[in-house]
Amino acid sequence: MIEPFDDAYFMKKALQEAQLAYDKDEVPVGAVIVVDNQIIGRGHNLTEQLNDVTAHAEMQAITAATNFLGGKYLNNCTLYVTLEPCQMCAGALYWSQISRIVFGASDDKRGFRKLQTQLHPKTQVSMGVLEDDCSRLLTSFFVKKRSLN
Repeated sequence: MIEPFDDAYFMKKALQEAQLAYDKDEVPVGAVIVVDNQIIGRGHNLTEQLNDVTAHAEMQAITAATNFLGGKYLNNCTLYVTLEPCQMCAGALYWSQISRIVFGASDDKRGFRKLQTQLHPKTQVSMGVLEDDCSRLLTSFFVKKRSLN
């Protein structure tokens, strides 16, 4: 049976990216950008590996998607990301004019909603897709980190 291309399907792809970050000892956040049911950008946190505070999953995916499209705007595209975007990533998503953002786990401390960061007026947001899976991976990572210290 072919799995339908729905929000859960693409969030699972973002979770695969998050697992790659986890395996590299990075905060496990993953993202994919989709247009017409095709993934055109992927990313996961690389802030430690690249020694770059801007190397968030969303930023990696935005760069890959705009390179794929050959332009800076992500009209008609959807970002699937395992954790609510931070203020920096929300700003980049604003400028990219992305049409839709779907996230799994909320970030009650650093998320764009808590910090009241504006998205592009045409951007639609859906939240809580596979939230338990996304939260579980993040929680597991930080429990492991604390036990090592």
